[in-house]
Amino acid sequence: MTIQRKYILIFSIIFSTLTSIAQKRITQEEYISQYKGWAIAEMKKSGIPASITLAQGILESDCGNSMLAVNGNNHFGIKCHDWTGETIFHDDDKNQECFRKYKSASESFSDHTYFLVSKSRYQSLFSLKPTDYKAWAKGLKAAGYATDPNYATRLIDIIERLELYQFDSDTPKDNSVAPVVTVKEEEKPQKDIISPTRKTPTIRNSSFKFEIDPLGKHKTAYNNGVRYIELREGDTAERIAVEFHILVSDLWKYNDMTGDEKLGSMKYLYLGTKRNRAHRDCPTHVVKAGDTLWSISQKYGIKLNRLARRNNIDATESLKAGTVISLR
Repeated sequence: MTIQRKYILIFSIIFSTLTSIAQKRITQEEYISQYKGWAIAEMKKSGIPASITLAQGILESDCGNSMLAVNGNNHFGIKCHDWTGETIFHDDDKNQECFRKYKSASESFSDHTYFLVSKSRYQSLFSLKPTDYKAWAKGLKAAGYATDPNYATRLIDIIERLELYQFDSDTPKDNSVAPVVTVKEEEKPQKDIISPTRKTPTIRNSSFKFEIDPLGKHKTAYNNGVRYIELREGDTAERIAVEFHILVSDLWKYNDMTGDEKLGSMKYLYLGTKRNRAHRDCPTHVVKAGDTLWSISQKYGIKLNRLARRNNIDATESLKAGTVISLR
């Protein structure tokens, strides 16, 4: 074979490879078709509009074609911050910044939800309706999700141009936890664990499997945007602290406890700071026999001191059945 023919053959192989890669590029339509189910599922777990999740995925990952998405399954441009998992480096605002790396795209979608519900700066967004995508887009920009000054405008443009708002209508209309769109068997959320009685509107945040729990021993869920676990027989604060890389003292603080209490008397334990008020669907609670201000604070994921201050009562005060407690 002559040198000329060798170069022609090499060029043909390179051209064929590049053409093949170009043909495999994911289009906007393919991205929406592939990931809309996950976006809707995450919306029903947390209240984050599916349109917002999809628009952010399209924008941040270039429809799944970006280096971060292809090599790190990172669809939302979430940087390392306090991340303890695998990482990938990429030039962004600065050279070679650290980004989170996931085992699958589904982990990226789950972590996107957890990232928003666990950060206090995004807390105000969860009082918005999932159908108000414009307010969500502006709120994300105002809270500092991205440095692009036109970030909100770009999200809104994507949502309206591709009619992604149609997926937000899949939100439950009766304040109950609606069935989740089937994506994969392992993606199906579990039944809601914490919910008020039928007389009180049900908290819309349903429980679900968070795929990247450190040791995978406990399933985590969200109540009022706060992550929690259902306790099992034999659980100790020390073991849970090790499993989730949390200080024991922080566990007591998150749950408004002194450390003298026994976990055996509890069914649920929060893994993060509770909110200052309840979900907007739960404005009040009618005291029943056996209720304490602490048990109410745990039920709705509200800080005990905030609940006491809001109702102008002492945190240890006995409550009379029938008393209406303000939660917001």
